[in-house]
Amino acid sequence: MDGIILTPLKKISHPKGDLFHAMKLSDAGYDGFGEAYFSTISNGQVKGWKQHTIMTLNLVVIVGDVEVVVHDQKDFYSVVLSLANYQRLTVSPGLWVAFKGLSSNNILLNLASIEHDPNESNNISLNGFVYDWEKDKRIVGYDKL
Repeated sequence: MDGIILTPLKKISHPKGDLFHAMKLSDAGYDGFGEAYFSTISNGQVKGWKQHTIMTLNLVVIVGDVEVVVHDQKDFYSVVLSLANYQRLTVSPGLWVAFKGLSSNNILLNLASIEHDPNESNNISLNGFVYDWEKDKRIVGYDKL
């Protein structure tokens, strides 16, 4: 899907504790720095749908397993991010995003290109896009909140 980059991330094992890279200035997908924040997603819960109009998202899961779904109003792209599948998902502005927690504890890091601005994004209800989080990945339509 245009507008997303999935980047494998480096893990460095150390006997006193491992190091997990998240992002460097020279990485593909780096579009400036505005803020970094963590979001928790409860097991079985879904957060979304949100569309940023300016912000580039750089998503890394540091605890648990999170299904991230990106929608371009034609197709869905889904990936499960976790320490076992340690990658960064870069999402360009204009795409819709939702998350589902798949473990008892889930923490997602967003390295955002700009500071949070409540007027910079659009939200629709979870029923806005018909996406079956269990199997079927198709769109029927959406309702704006």
